[in-house]
Amino acid sequence: MTLINVKDTGVTLGNPLFTNLTFTVGKDDRIGLVAANGHGKSTLLRCLAGTMDCTEGEITFARGLRIGHIEQDIPADLLPLSFHEAVLQVLPEEQKETESWRVDIVLDDLKVPYDLHTRPLGKLSGGWQRVALLARSWINDPDLLLMDEPTNHLDLSRIGILQNWLSTIARNTPFVVASHDRAFLDTVTNKTLFLRPERSRMFSLPYSNARIALDEADAADERKFSNDMKQAKQLRRQAAKLKNVGINSGSDLLLTKTRQLKERADRLEDSARPAHRDMSAGDIRLANSGTHVKALVSLDDETVSTPDGKVLFKTGKKWIKPGDRVVVLGENGTGKTQLISLIHSAFGSETGAIRIAPSVIMGYCDQDQTQLDAASCPLDEITSRFRVGDQRAKSLLAGAGFSIDLQTAPMKALSGGQRMRLAMLVLRLTNPNFYLLDEPTNHLDIQGQEALEAELKEHDASCLLVSHDRTFVREVGNRFWLIEGKMLVEVDGPEEFFELALSA
Repeated sequence: MTLINVKDTGVTLGNPLFTNLTFTVGKDDRIGLVAANGHGKSTLLRCLAGTMDCTEGEITFARGLRIGHIEQDIPADLLPLSFHEAVLQVLPEEQKETESWRVDIVLDDLKVPYDLHTRPLGKLSGGWQRVALLARSWINDPDLLLMDEPTNHLDLSRIGILQNWLSTIARNTPFVVASHDRAFLDTVTNKTLFLRPERSRMFSLPYSNARIALDEADAADERKFSNDMKQAKQLRRQAAKLKNVGINSGSDLLLTKTRQLKERADRLEDSARPAHRDMSAGDIRLANSGTHVKALVSLDDETVSTPDGKVLFKTGKKWIKPGDRVVVLGENGTGKTQLISLIHSAFGSETGAIRIAPSVIMGYCDQDQTQLDAASCPLDEITSRFRVGDQRAKSLLAGAGFSIDLQTAPMKALSGGQRMRLAMLVLRLTNPNFYLLDEPTNHLDIQGQEALEAELKEHDASCLLVSHDRTFVREVGNRFWLIEGKMLVEVDGPEEFFELALSA
């Protein structure tokens, strides 16, 4: 049964986000929607929700279709409401008084602790706000879910709860989900739509297998385009030879064949389409200035505590050597970010329980991009921090995906992905030999994540990092520290932690 039929659809907002898009959403479909930041995922979801019109084509809906749409950002008018009130609000008026119990059931299904039910949404984390949006969409029994980055701000245990909820409570509900979390997409989807300005592609496969199929399809397109252009070139050479022979011999038949060969070449060239080239949201490139010290960072049984003095864990004796890419694993609230902050604060110190070698040049990036000046703009951020002129700064920013307008836009006007790409450019220009990274993949699209992974590995970069992105951790890490109880212990890999965290 077809729930939504998308035919020859396109949206142009300055530039085309997507064109000639045709696909259907059926009752058994669980579609992963993949594209770079700013390339139309949220726009397409709004079109599917019926809250935005397409520029071209048409979208038809099954009669009486109920759609639950979970957008990325929580509306400001919900922030003063309690968790329970925000979900109750979407029930029809006649049901609010007699069927408020439905809210309690939904919140229990989503494992929302009871003490949060009465807390204002504005006082809760971004992760809990996303759970509230999901609960609001689910309370009226939708026939289809549209989810825009549902794992943003969620820790692994909450991602595990979401994955389990989708496979049990919501197992009979089809959905379209836009996400940059590759492991999540592999777990919950059975189709993947790669959204492109031209020739978007759908595969009846989860993300990783669909990505392989996409690369093969693009390679086949490249070969066909190359062969078509080569054949057209040969036809034009043959036509030129026949033309000379026809003119010299006065043969009208040869001149007719010459015209036919040219027409065949024209048709080939007109129908040939070059293979897709990703329109990058901006390059991510890093540097590694190198150092010959044996230990970049040494921890001598440092105590990691909360701001109010509660002891979280002790590090024991640990070292980070050149080439180590250490991932800190642990549940939310166990002190991962505090450890990153302590090491950052100790930079430049050779004494105490945390010692950092004098030759260390540190590149630091936290999940809120606090290292960027909130009152600045991208151009000022680069020119004020580094000895580059305006033209060089503009060129660097353009390479990182910043248009001329964005280069002078206030920092608050940038998306999370754009700010993270700016933070990565700042890291590169710092030319560090040690990276300290707290959730560096937050807001980065898959293209950006893969670029960051490649840069860290290709430069044999040394780093200490925290991330909830399972694929990123698996790709980058070569050492793993786990916060276990009140101690920081080294483990062989992340898989046991992932399994326990996802099933918590």
